[in-house]
Amino acid sequence: MITRIPASERFHLESDWLSAYWLFSFDRYYDPGNVRFGPLRVFNHDTVRPAAGFPTHPHREMEIVTYVLRGELTHKDSTGGRGVIRPGEVQRMTAGSGVAHSEINASRDSEVELLQIWVLPERAELTPSYEQKQFTPEDRRGRLLPIASGQDAPGAVKIHQDATFYVSAVQPGDRLEHSPAAGRRAFLYVIAGEIALNGERYSAGDQARIVDTELLTIEGIAGDGQASEIILIDLP
Repeated sequence: MITRIPASERFHLESDWLSAYWLFSFDRYYDPGNVRFGPLRVFNHDTVRPAAGFPTHPHREMEIVTYVLRGELTHKDSTGGRGVIRPGEVQRMTAGSGVAHSEINASRDSEVELLQIWVLPERAELTPSYEQKQFTPEDRRGRLLPIASGQDAPGAVKIHQDATFYVSAVQPGDRLEHSPAAGRRAFLYVIAGEIALNGERYSAGDQARIVDTELLTIEGIAGDGQASEIILIDLP
């Protein structure tokens, strides 16, 4: 079964420094019927304005995956991890027994757009840690590229949960396939453009929550010739 949720049903927060779309109950958006999908707890699509960001704040017992779409995000955390996350780059932070971090757009003239995704860890009290890796546009063109995984997917950063995050740049005419194992879930989000999922059209901001489906087909839709960007998460 595939449940399509259109972009218009996302919760939208607009402030003087942040434009955010939240797909699950989070912060001031509370919906007891939309708390999580399996271990997927948070999926936020954020745009941070120049010289602004998230000041130092704590986390516990969560795997936090940040994927930057445009701009640059400066990261610091209490484990000593620090760096700049650039477009196409993924960062995994294991909050575990407790960590504090900040994420700031240090640019004075450019926005930064990112996905921040949280999954519940497979066990409690993990030692906090940090990992970051760059992927090129060519890496994800016309294929499902694993970028974060607890299933030992080659080349992906390590998360402590039985899940794999894939991204893809789907060109018009491309056809990608993914077969979730029996009893598993999948979650798809269209970052930009348009695709067809098992024959149904999806546009930017649309999501699909998938259970009991043996085969997923993702097809690029002919249009202006530009690739559509998606993220697909295979979940227990």
